[in-house]
Amino acid sequence: MLSKLMMSCLLVMLFAGRALAADMSAQTGFEVFPTSKAYGDLVSDTRAAVKSNGLIVVTQAGPTKAAASRGIKIPGNLVIGAFNNDFAVKVLATSTAAMIEAPIRLYVTENEDGTATLSYKRPGFVFAPYLEDGGDTLTRLATELDAIFASIAAEATQ
Repeated sequence: MLSKLMMSCLLVMLFAGRALAADMSAQTGFEVFPTSKAYGDLVSDTRAAVKSNGLIVVTQAGPTKAAASRGIKIPGNLVIGAFNNDFAVKVLATSTAAMIEAPIRLYVTENEDGTATLSYKRPGFVFAPYLEDGGDTLTRLATELDAIFASIAAEATQ
């Protein structure tokens, strides 16, 4: 018979795995692109698309490898932060507060069937709380970033 602690751990792992695979399209402000690509391929293609669209991968974080090192298997899950210094300087000139949102994040998740999904919050949505402070210039920058992120997603998921 399993101990209460072991049973609790099993339940947590079961529900955590389901939560990680949750449907991102239900989230406000998100763009979601299910693909037939394997997780590793979508991660590589997303990194390449960031670079080819004039941005830099500034950050990367995900729990998958760290969980595996602890003996916990979860679906592939990686957040990739993308931005560049030109946009950073321009955003900062419009609103100091808005810089808390940089870099803009792309989210690659592994699906139960082995495929992967690319998701991100539209930059226009991310910067919306700062538009009063940042004015028309921040609005234009957010619109430009919306187009760049749409291009990254199209390229990475093709």
